Amino acid sequence: MKNDKIKNQYRVNEQIRVKEVRIVSDGGSTVVPTRQAMDMARSQGVDLVEISPNAQPPVCRLIDYSKFLYQQKKHAKEMKAKQVKVDVKEIRFGPQTDEHDYQFKLKHAKEFLDNGNKVRAYVFFRGRSILFKEQGEVLLLRFANDLEEYGKVEQMPALEGKKMFLYLAPKKTGAVKKSQQKLDREKREAEAKDPEEDAENTNNGLFANAKNGEDVLKKLQTE
Repeated sequence: MKNDKIKNQYRVNEQIRVKEVRIVSDGGSTVVPTRQAMDMARSQGVDLVEISPNAQPPVCRLIDYSKFLYQQKKHAKEMKAKQVKVDVKEIRFGPQTDEHDYQFKLKHAKEFLDNGNKVRAYVFFRGRSILFKEQGEVLLLRFANDLEEYGKVEQMPALEGKKMFLYLAPKKTGAVKKSQQKLDREKREAEAKDPEEDAENTNNGLFANAKNGEDVLKKLQTE
């Protein structure tokens, strides 16, 4: 079907019914009657191919039409191969996600966005956990806020069945690269954290997510 589209894009030989055409070649261009142009093509054993129908007069080339179509298809294939493929990476949360798990998934989301991928984050509500859908929304809002340096929100949290989705897109391909100095500083800060503080965060994951998310929600409401 795609090949037919390329083939039908050009008029050839007797399909060209204007009075005159501009013949272009490596040596330049010249305007001649269409009948003369077709005679020139026949004498050279090639075709008269209209490559720019909207020009005045239309622009044509004396070329082998089959070879021309092959080159056009090859070019289209190469252009398609060069297109940047954007993958959608999923990040799954539970409504009771603890702080340690949250930070782990946040790190991965930053890497995904940094590499030019989209992120679809969602909270899965199993059974009666659907009662915590407000906390799930707060968690996703916090997630979006923590990633604002890396991505932009394509869709705010929305409940679909038992899942609440948030869609993020990278701000740009190869988005934000932190300096090595900043990475080293963050690593030292993480290593210097109080173990008791980490344990407390883990035990109070839902509360921490809710508190941080509410702060984000208040910020969004005031802006």
